[in-house]
Amino acid sequence: MPSPSVAVPLASLAVALEPPWLVVRTHSPCTMASWSLTRPGLVTADTVAWLEVREEDLPAGRDPVVLFAEALAARGLADAVGLMTSAPVADHAVVRRVCRDGGGAAVAVEVVLTLGLNNAERVGRRVHTGAAAGPPPPGTINLVCHVSRPLTQAALLETLSVATQARTAAVMALGLALPPDGALATGTGTDCIVVAAPLAAAHRPPPAAYAGTHTAIGEAVGAAVMDAVAEAAPAWRRRTGSI
Repeated sequence: MPSPSVAVPLASLAVALEPPWLVVRTHSPCTMASWSLTRPGLVTADTVAWLEVREEDLPAGRDPVVLFAEALAARGLADAVGLMTSAPVADHAVVRRVCRDGGGAAVAVEVVLTLGLNNAERVGRRVHTGAAAGPPPPGTINLVCHVSRPLTQAALLETLSVATQARTAAVMALGLALPPDGALATGTGTDCIVVAAPLAAAHRPPPAAYAGTHTAIGEAVGAAVMDAVAEAAPAWRRRTGSI
């Protein structure tokens, strides 16, 4: 029997926890960029949905993407940008950060994140490789990062870059050492990031053309993502007994 729905009201996102589902809805349609298992690339959507799974939920011989799409459709979430995780969705972090640009205009960024580091990797090399190593254990970082103002396509991709940079810096700050030489993990082999921004409209500011780390958008994105990783990490450490 699923747990009662828990809603977390935010300025731009509504978060509903119904294990094994975590559903994040935007208050208006957004342009989203991601490498999600479902609806990857640049899409228009108003929902991002996580499904918490175990190995027994993914039978051998079945395509996990097909299984996930079927589960989303059965839940009435066929149009959602879908994320799959082995991390308990109940341990998700929710962070909101606001920064102001040079003209005093505020930009708000909201991040919802789940975190597992069981299949941690260091970029540029692979720990989990080769037949002898076997398949990597399940574990990943999944996050949605919503920016309060419209973005050009270029700025949306730049936001994705900043969110990835922030995720990497935050994971490195955790100090997770990898074999064989203790080099620090930078992420996992299956991380996924979704960035979202509202569609351009007459009642909104024009789309921002830039979102790098010199901008208020980039500052807020970086701060929110880093804080969300730091907030979620203790629960992963407790689950796994990691120091």
